[in-house]
Amino acid sequence: MPRRPPKKPDPALDLSTHLVALGNLTDLFDPATLFPRPAPIELEVGSGKGLFLDTASAARPERNFLGVEIAAGYARLCAARLARRAAANARIIHGDATWLVRGLLPDACLDAIHVYFPDPWWKARHRKRRVLSPTFLRHAGRVLPPGGVVHVWTDVEEYFLESLEVSRATGLFAEPAAVEPRPAEHDLDYRTHFERRTRLAGAPVWRALLTRNDRPASVVRGSGDEADSAGVPARRREAPG
Repeated sequence: MPRRPPKKPDPALDLSTHLVALGNLTDLFDPATLFPRPAPIELEVGSGKGLFLDTASAARPERNFLGVEIAAGYARLCAARLARRAAANARIIHGDATWLVRGLLPDACLDAIHVYFPDPWWKARHRKRRVLSPTFLRHAGRVLPPGGVVHVWTDVEEYFLESLEVSRATGLFAEPAAVEPRPAEHDLDYRTHFERRTRLAGAPVWRALLTRNDRPASVVRGSGDEADSAGVPARRREAPG
């Protein structure tokens, strides 16, 4: 289902602190420079309406949260949520997550990566656009230290199983660990709007935790595989409403 156009934020709201343009970042970008104090950084790929980024950063003020969203309207919507409560530990980048991870982030700079309900790109000729590609996961292994984690959630079993096989093939992660769903008693108990809609409809959600092992990364910043999704923006599906 295509995304509905997001509501425009209040024009009086200053988004300059919380909204960052990917094109303004340098090749020597350090994500720690976006935050007023040092803390472990968690990256969300495809932040959509910003539910996870907003609630997670509010619940865990001792950590810094960075989102990246390809759609300009949703990036602004997410920034507005953060700006309304003057969130010091959360920022949103407008741009392509695949290039951010592959081309800009330095080694071992993140504590966790969250990939929730990425676009499955159903058509066979579009499969190379899937964000959980060999190149992306090799670079995820590069930007995470040993013990760092990738959270993978999707409602598409085939995509889920494929991503686990890709993670195994990199040699950079321990055997994927299952993640049990927690009871949801309130809208904010869901990590994303898409999770809320999926679970309320009674549909299954597949979840895994990929933990970085101590094997050296096999790629360097800026490298890629032409057969993968280099240059193809990472998209996450977003529930309407």
